[in-house]
Amino acid sequence: MSTQAAGFNTRRLLGMIRQGLGAPLIVLSLLAMVVVPLAAPVLDALFTFNIAISLMVLLAVVYVKRPLDFTIFPIVLLVTTMLRLALNVASTRVILLNGQNGHEAAGKVIAAFGEFVIGGNYAVGIVVFAILTIINFVVITKGAGRVSEVTARFTLDAMPGKQMAIDADLNAGLLTREEAKLRREEVREEADFYGAMDGSSKFIRGDAIAGILILFINLIGGLAVGMLQHDMAFGDAAATYTLLSIGDGLVAQLPALLVSSAVAMLVTRASRSQDMSQAMMGQVFGQHRALAIAATILGVVGLVPGMPNLAFLTLAAILGYIAWKMWKKSQLAEAQAAAAPTTPALDALGRPAAPAPTAELTWDELRPVDPLGLEVGYRLIPLVDAAQGGELMARIKGVRRKLTQDIGFLVPSVHIRDNLELPPTGYRLLVHGVPVATADIHPDRELALDPGSALGQLDGIAGKDPAFGLDATWIQPHQRAHAESMGYTVVDPATVVATHLSHLIREHAPELLGHEEVQQLLANLAKSAPKLVEDLTPKALPLSVVVRVLQNLLVERIPVRQLRKIAEALVETAPSSQDPVVLTAAVRNTLGRFIVQEIAGMSAELPVFTLNPQLERVLQESTQGNGAALEPGLAERLHQSLADCVSKQEARNEPAVVLVPGPVRAALARLVRHSVPSLSVLAYSEVPEDKRLKLVGTIS
Repeated sequence: MSTQAAGFNTRRLLGMIRQGLGAPLIVLSLLAMVVVPLAAPVLDALFTFNIAISLMVLLAVVYVKRPLDFTIFPIVLLVTTMLRLALNVASTRVILLNGQNGHEAAGKVIAAFGEFVIGGNYAVGIVVFAILTIINFVVITKGAGRVSEVTARFTLDAMPGKQMAIDADLNAGLLTREEAKLRREEVREEADFYGAMDGSSKFIRGDAIAGILILFINLIGGLAVGMLQHDMAFGDAAATYTLLSIGDGLVAQLPALLVSSAVAMLVTRASRSQDMSQAMMGQVFGQHRALAIAATILGVVGLVPGMPNLAFLTLAAILGYIAWKMWKKSQLAEAQAAAAPTTPALDALGRPAAPAPTAELTWDELRPVDPLGLEVGYRLIPLVDAAQGGELMARIKGVRRKLTQDIGFLVPSVHIRDNLELPPTGYRLLVHGVPVATADIHPDRELALDPGSALGQLDGIAGKDPAFGLDATWIQPHQRAHAESMGYTVVDPATVVATHLSHLIREHAPELLGHEEVQQLLANLAKSAPKLVEDLTPKALPLSVVVRVLQNLLVERIPVRQLRKIAEALVETAPSSQDPVVLTAAVRNTLGRFIVQEIAGMSAELPVFTLNPQLERVLQESTQGNGAALEPGLAERLHQSLADCVSKQEARNEPAVVLVPGPVRAALARLVRHSVPSLSVLAYSEVPEDKRLKLVGTIS
């Protein structure tokens, strides 16, 4: 019956802990230890538990993959510190009350540390305690506190840069909204964690100071109690209470040293996920040259007369053997890699096999040209090889997903291949087999971009952002936190290539939209509006004309997401004209509200420039033929005036829009499309009636 009752009570206690009562009970128990007297056996159990929990904390830090996987550590640090202080108070009470009864009056753990660890010599105990305190207070605690303080400051300073980098990746399609939300949450958790660690390191520092003060209080209090209350001689009181006080100090200082070491190990680790033991073996003991040099130095020292020759020579032999085995392993791997491509095939008798007969040429040899291609130099192969940790393939999938949603049609797959004709760190982007851009990157570095608010210069290799041509600096990965704290936006090489690809796909979207893609778009539209698609093609317009209209929209950076409204406008305008230019203008009028929103967002006003009447008349006269035919000097002055307008609007952080009559719009847009790409040219009929216009200036 008693066994069942004990089992029931245990289950009830575990149930209470699961329901959230465990933490309050632990805190209240620690506070009660300060007030309620504890017997010596209970102190032994709690001291043993304190040592065990400190070992568990240290091992948890060793095996954790990254610091953010142990976010509860600051609270654990506080609880273990409270436990040690509560035990110090409880043990001090027992020592002063029962110290006259002998060395085991405060429990066997304190007696063991006082007699076995320091041999019963309190002078040695004082020296050992002083050394442990100096190691903990001056070396480990002070260093860990400084690292926590610096890391917290840099982490908080780098938060705006990290947030901007996440927003840039989201806008470029490299991240989904869920992934961006998780990344932002991780940035906030990192800042909270290191901020908490900065404050928690003060617990360890205060605990070390408290340990020193408690030792002296126990010594003075023990001498006073022993001599005044128990009539002990000074020598007996000093021997008894000093040994108990030192044992108590050592049994508390050892767990404190373990927890301090855990704090130092956690705050000095890199933020990326890695196994500590594997990283240590790979980076410290993974270089056969370093081991060989160390073995040589130890061997030379071991030959010096008077030195402990056996110890030095034995260790030199062990290190030399390990270095030789590592060197042989690396040589074998290099030989296998070099011989693999050139090893001839052998037949069953071990003779070189006869070459296979050459197959006849077929039409399959003529392979279609890929719509999108990426060629990389041999040093960039690890970026596209997932087996080597390359992230470029995943980034490209994210880019395609984002652009497909933004532009309105399925962006074709990107065919990636290596090209030995390129520089080792170079890559080339192709559209329908034609190179459209080339660039060089540094795969072992990261690109720091100045968004305009960065402070100071960075040490690194000067370069350009391949996508937009901005000045940038290629920095070492360990400089990332420093660069972000200075206001730079730092991106990895895979993100640089993916952003460049995203920019070029937007520019060449009209070339990627062909008959097959438009047919797929119409098939999807037919699922919701079958009659509209039936009336559109081939009844009202040929498919080729629909393709041309959609390409014209993409040329003017208008997405084709609003396919239903586009089809309705084409069906309405087709009876009067089948000219793609006229049809495009009609579609633009239908999409006017959407076009204006893409330019100005949800702003209540649309800032616009208008043309001088004389210039407007000249443009209308020049467009009465088959195209714009402006006098070169006039065209150059017009470009300069429009560029000045764009600069003014960019300084005001407003869009640059020119409002012109409908017949002039297409010609003027074609004229400035490449020279002033950020300028939007709208016709009067494209602006919604409820949109308020703000006249900024007149172009003459």
